[in-house]
Amino acid sequence: MRKFNEENERIKRRYLQYLKAAKRKDSSTVLKAAEGILRFESSTGFASFKRFRIEQAVKFQERLNEEVSKTTGQPLSKSSIRSILAANKDLFFWLAGESGYKSRIRHSDADYFNMDAKGARVAGTSRETPYPSMEMARHAFSYMPEVTDIDRRNKALFAFLMLTGARDGAVASLRLNHINMFDKCVYQDAREVKTKASKSITTYFLPIDTDYLTCLKAWVVYLKEVALFGPDDPLIPPLKIEPVEGEFQVVGFERHIYKNANAIRAVIKEAFRRADLPPFTPHAFRKSLVKWADTAYPTREAFKAFSQNIGHSSEVTTISAYCPVSIERQGELIKSPRKA
Repeated sequence: MRKFNEENERIKRRYLQYLKAAKRKDSSTVLKAAEGILRFESSTGFASFKRFRIEQAVKFQERLNEEVSKTTGQPLSKSSIRSILAANKDLFFWLAGESGYKSRIRHSDADYFNMDAKGARVAGTSRETPYPSMEMARHAFSYMPEVTDIDRRNKALFAFLMLTGARDGAVASLRLNHINMFDKCVYQDAREVKTKASKSITTYFLPIDTDYLTCLKAWVVYLKEVALFGPDDPLIPPLKIEPVEGEFQVVGFERHIYKNANAIRAVIKEAFRRADLPPFTPHAFRKSLVKWADTAYPTREAFKAFSQNIGHSSEVTTISAYCPVSIERQGELIKSPRKA
């Protein structure tokens, strides 16, 4: 069976370049679009896009609804199906205006990649995301060892995430010159730090637990005075691995930032597992901190400041994304308005 179509590859290259250069999509979004389009091509036996037929889109939807995820062993989620269909809908809408394709594909053909209304509602339904309580986080932190330099780095990472609620991708790309221990803040400079939507953020350390701040301070001192790291070296450095007596061993820390946040996530998950708790991710800390801030910053101005501190332009985003009201709590509030 064919694995690719040369003609399709050429036009896909142009389309993906259009997404990146004209639509300003980030690399991960472009990659997901490419993967979704490849799924459709595979379903048609890699037939030319110029030979598109409505029946192909219909059968493709049926195939997606029957497909099983290789990762979970469960049927594809509705949100995954929606994302895959959207990638192909956008492609065919674009093709309808391109030379060599516009005589064969109409803009309305892209609508056959729409999800049915019921599936779209399911895909858009938000779920309660598990997160650690402040006590659970403190418990996991206390169980983290401090024997080796790697242990101390990992514990400082945990502390930094709790003090800032920063996203793991940003933390992986932070350098020492972004940290201001005197004013107790970090400047996430979008020119150098991988922030969401390339937004520069000034984040002040949250006053939640002095042990977190003490741990982070000790780590910064170690990097500067013992490891002799400079301003452009990473706050959370990757491990340096070299061959020693015929075996690869950790011999220190690298002076470059992580390429992604996978190692950051692994450290945090392991910290919770060590304390016999669910393996929460770094992103879950943001919800923990929002729940804490909901009480700690009761005035509108104070909560707005907190929202800004974690990188949101509006406190509405913070509340809608991280403070959903459960069905049970909804019932309690509606039935007892005076207590609410």
